[in-house]
Amino acid sequence: MAKSMQEHFADLPDPRRAQGRRHRLSDMIIIAITAVICCADSWADVADFGHAKQKWFETFLDLPHGIPCCDTFERVFARLDPDGFERCFMNWSSALARSSGGKLVAIDGKRIRRSFGHAWDHSTATHMVSAFAQENATVLGQLAVDCKENEIIAIPRLLELLDLSGAVVTIDAMGCQTQIAANITEKGGDYVLAVKDNQPALHDALKHNLDEMILEKFAGVRHGFTEEIDGDHGRVETRKAWVTDQLEDWLDPEQRARWKSLRSVAVVESTRDMPLQPTSVERRYFISSLAGIDARAMARCVRGHWSVENQLHWVLDVSFGEDQARQRKDHSAQNFSRLRRIALNLLRRDTSKKRGIKGKRLNAAWDHEYLLRLLTT
Repeated sequence: MAKSMQEHFADLPDPRRAQGRRHRLSDMIIIAITAVICCADSWADVADFGHAKQKWFETFLDLPHGIPCCDTFERVFARLDPDGFERCFMNWSSALARSSGGKLVAIDGKRIRRSFGHAWDHSTATHMVSAFAQENATVLGQLAVDCKENEIIAIPRLLELLDLSGAVVTIDAMGCQTQIAANITEKGGDYVLAVKDNQPALHDALKHNLDEMILEKFAGVRHGFTEEIDGDHGRVETRKAWVTDQLEDWLDPEQRARWKSLRSVAVVESTRDMPLQPTSVERRYFISSLAGIDARAMARCVRGHWSVENQLHWVLDVSFGEDQARQRKDHSAQNFSRLRRIALNLLRRDTSKKRGIKGKRLNAAWDHEYLLRLLTT
């Protein structure tokens, strides 16, 4: 097992009493991570994988009492402190991000749809908020949202745990809150926040004035502009972005004062042309602490935010089947979700196999040498 992983997970508190404890927590975590890499989707899968590979595990784990049963795995991970597990996970993930220079951090939430406790109350399903480094496709951290809370509560807690020095944080409209903007800048980062109707006064001011500036071609206003055109499967999309840092002439001083380090605003216009369908035009508005009028950099941040959907949430659903997961007891769902993200980070780091995530999981299950390389590289 990789030395870095052993170091980062060594301090995780064991939720069990010392008396009668038969299996080491570190061994159970390593077995669980390895099993999830190799297509395990439940605690029964994890235990079966461990028993099938016991001789192989014994080459680098002590296993004084063999492989735990599935009930032991479920009981221990259901009781395992999710905050402690998250701290260890984030320390390890941050080391991965530093090694490859992750700078754009996209934050977004995802509900594990079938993790609800009772069929008549889906509101109890586990909802995870994740921080994703776009440059190296690494999950930096995640926190669960309590069923009575929402992402506005979880995002500041997640930001507190992250090292944001030199990073640009992107969040959708749910996270467009004055306190969240302040938290990001206080941690040494910059923000690009989507603005919608949850901030009605700010949204109206941006929409009215930026739309008017576009009509007038930003005459007399310091600004940057960029345009991109791409197409696929018959669809042609044109994206235009305008950025200005000249705010004092039209944005209310009170509004500017509410948003710490607000230095620029942007509007992105997406025009989609599809065969046999009417052309659609959508404009989205953003506030940012980034100085200057670099429209290309702003467009990259806005576009890069969707990496959390395309490279994380979609992969977890399609390659790991997360939406169909049925872990429900106590902290079981969110801790198994962290195992998936650890597995995803390890699989993403490997470049020796020219296959997708699902293909790499199958290769790891078939090939001990490849699996060991994933764990030790």
